[in-house]
Amino acid sequence: MGSAMSAAEHQPTEPSPLPNLASSSEALETDAANKYEAVCPHWFYCKVVDSRERWIPFSGQDSEKLENAHKSSKYCDELVVPTEGGRYDVHLKKRLRYAVYWEEDESEVRRCTWFYKGDKDNRYIPYPESFSEELEDTYMICVTLDEWKKKLESPTREIIILHNPKLMVHYHPVTTTDDWGASPTEQGRPRTVKRGVENISAEIPNGEPLQIDHLVFVVHGIGPACDIRFRSIVQCVNDFRNVSLSMLPAHFKNAQEQQQIGRVEFLPVNWHSTLHTGVDVDLERITLPSINRLRHFINDTILDVFFYNSSTYCQTIVDTVASEMNRIYLLFLERNPDFKGGVSIAGHSLGSLILFDLLTNQKCTSDGEEDKNEESQISATGQEGIGSVTDILTELELSEYCSVFEKENVDRQALALCTEKELKDMGIPLGPRMKILHYLRNKSNNQNSKGQTPAAAGEGGNVKQEVPVKPTNAETSCRRLDVVTGQVSANYPQLIYKPEIFFAFGSPIGMFLTVRGVKRIDPNYSLPTCKGFFNVFHPFDPVAYRIEPMIVPDVEFDPMLLPHHKGRKRMHLELKEGLTRMSMDLKNNLLGSLRTAWQSFTRTSLPAVEAGATGDTEQVLEAEASSEKQTDGKLEEPTTPVKEESAPVNVGMLNGGHRIDYVLQEKPIESFNEYLFALQGHLCYWESEDTVLLLLKEIYQTMGIGMDQPLP
Repeated sequence: MGSAMSAAEHQPTEPSPLPNLASSSEALETDAANKYEAVCPHWFYCKVVDSRERWIPFSGQDSEKLENAHKSSKYCDELVVPTEGGRYDVHLKKRLRYAVYWEEDESEVRRCTWFYKGDKDNRYIPYPESFSEELEDTYMICVTLDEWKKKLESPTREIIILHNPKLMVHYHPVTTTDDWGASPTEQGRPRTVKRGVENISAEIPNGEPLQIDHLVFVVHGIGPACDIRFRSIVQCVNDFRNVSLSMLPAHFKNAQEQQQIGRVEFLPVNWHSTLHTGVDVDLERITLPSINRLRHFINDTILDVFFYNSSTYCQTIVDTVASEMNRIYLLFLERNPDFKGGVSIAGHSLGSLILFDLLTNQKCTSDGEEDKNEESQISATGQEGIGSVTDILTELELSEYCSVFEKENVDRQALALCTEKELKDMGIPLGPRMKILHYLRNKSNNQNSKGQTPAAAGEGGNVKQEVPVKPTNAETSCRRLDVVTGQVSANYPQLIYKPEIFFAFGSPIGMFLTVRGVKRIDPNYSLPTCKGFFNVFHPFDPVAYRIEPMIVPDVEFDPMLLPHHKGRKRMHLELKEGLTRMSMDLKNNLLGSLRTAWQSFTRTSLPAVEAGATGDTEQVLEAEASSEKQTDGKLEEPTTPVKEESAPVNVGMLNGGHRIDYVLQEKPIESFNEYLFALQGHLCYWESEDTVLLLLKEIYQTMGIGMDQPLP
C-alpha cells in the first residue's frame, strides 16, 4: 500500500494543469459575476393614450442631452432643455415637459433605470427615480456579495424580490387576504422586473437631424378630430412628420450623405378651439336633447362650414389662422436664429379653403416693402385714427382690461404698435387680443384709404382692399381677384412671410368657388404671394374637388397620377390597365397576331408625371405619344378610350405653369368598394407616403436638390 502510494507520488503530474485552468476560469467567472457595473439611465415622458398612461422614451439623442444637462443641473435649478426637434421643452428640476408652439397638457418626465411590466399590456412602466435608486443600491450589494433573494417594499407597499440577476419579480398589494393570511410575496400574479432600458425591448428612435431646411404650417379642417381614429391635428402632423423623416433616407440619400439637407419641419395650426370657445355655450342652449351624440357631433364638426360662411365667425377664423401662423413663425425664428429656409403652407379639407382665401387676399409688394408700409400706417393711425386706450376698450366691451394697460403705461400710440405676442405677454386672452388687433387693423385701413370705403365685388359682397402703394404691373394683375367673387365680407389679415408652395389635401376649393359664382379662373391668374399650388386628393374622397377644369373648361383631361413611393404603380392598377390595353388591341386586331397583343399587355404605361416637373415632362409625354404611333401604326378610335394623356395641357399660371391636380393611387382593398372607403379616403393623407414624398420633392426642388432616382 505504501509502495503504491509512493509510486503514485512519483508519477508525472502532466494532467494537473487542466484542473488548474478550469478552476482559474471559474474564479474569473465568479469575479466577473461579482463585478458591478452601473446601470445606464434613459429618459422617458408620460403621455395619456386612450385614457391610459404610457411611458414613451425620448430619442437617444434627446436622452443623452437630458442626461448631460442633469449632471450639470446641480448649479442651475431653472435649466430648460429643448427636445423633439425643439417642439417641446423639458424643465429638469420640475421634471415636466411642455409644448412650445401649441397648447397641450404638461407631461411628467423621469430619468429611468428600473422597470416592471404593466398589468393590462406588455409595456414596461418605470419606477419612480427615488425607488429606482434604492433598487440599484440593493442590486449592487447583491452582485458584489453574491447574496440574492433580497426583498424590498416600495412606498406604495408593492413587494419586489431580487431572486438572481435574471429573475426579479414585482407583486402588487392586494387589499383583501384569505383566512390563511397569505404573505405579500404570494399575493397576486408576479410581474417581471427589468434593469436598464436595453432589457425591455423599447423602440428608441435615433433622433431628428438638427438642420431644418424648410418650415411647413399645416391647417386642419372641420372639427377637432383629423383622422378616422379621432386624433387631434397635433397627433396627425406628428405622423406626417415621422413619415417625412423615413422618406428622406429612402429618396434623398445622396443629399443626406453630402450633408446638403437636414429635414423639413411641420407645425400644426389649430383654429377650432378658438372658434368654439364661446359659441358652444350658445349652441348648447338651442340644441335639442334627442339623438344627443349625433347633434353634438354636428355642432362640433359640420357647423364649422356654416361658421366660415358667416361674416362674424369667418373673421374670427381667418384672424385666428393668420395670427397663429405669424405667431408660430416669429417664435420659430426666435428659437432657430440660424434658419434661412423658406416657408410653405398646407391645408386639409376646410383648412385648405381658409388658406386659399387668405392667399388670394394678400397684398402684392416687394420683399420688405410690405412690413415698412404697415409699420408706417399703424404709426400714423396711432396719432390720428385711434382714441384713448380707455375709449377703445370701452367700445370693444373690454373695460375690465383697462388696469392692465395702465399698469404697463400703454397709451394710444403704444397700443397701435402692439403685436399679438406683446398683448399675450401682458396677459390679454386670445379673444380680447383678436378684438383689439382687428380694431387696430380696421382703423389702419380706413386711415390709409383716406376715408374711401372699399368697394364690394360680386354678389356675395366680397371686400377688396385698396393698398396705398404705387401700383405696379404685378400688383395690377393681383387686384383682378375674379376667383374670390362671392367670398364672405371679411378683413383678411396679412402674413408676415411669402409662402413658397400651397398644398391642399382633400380640398373643396373648387366646389366653393363654383357655389360663389366663379365659372372660370383666368389662366393668367396666380396667387399674389405664393408661386406654387398643388391640389392633392384621394380618388374616393367625397369632399375633394378639382381645380384645373375651372382654368381649362373646354378640354377633358385626367388629374396627374401621383407615383407610388416605391417607384411604380400599384400592382392592381397595372394589371387593370394592361388587361384594358390587351382587350382593345384584340378587338381592333391591330396587326392580327397574338404576339402584338401580348406586347401591349406587357408594355409599360405612360410614366406618372413628376409633381411640378419642368418642360421635361411635356417632352416625355410627346415622346411617348410619338413612339406609340410608330409602334402601333394607325390606331382606330377605340370605343372605350384609355384615360392617358397624349399631349401636354396648359393649366395656366396658378402653379407657375405646371399641373395642379394630383390624385393618389387607391389601395387594392379600397378598389373593391368605393363607398365603403369614402370617409377613409378623406382622412388618409396624414399617413400617405406618396403625399409626403410629393411635398418633399417640391420643397427640395425649390432649393435645387432632387431625389436620388426620379419616380416614373
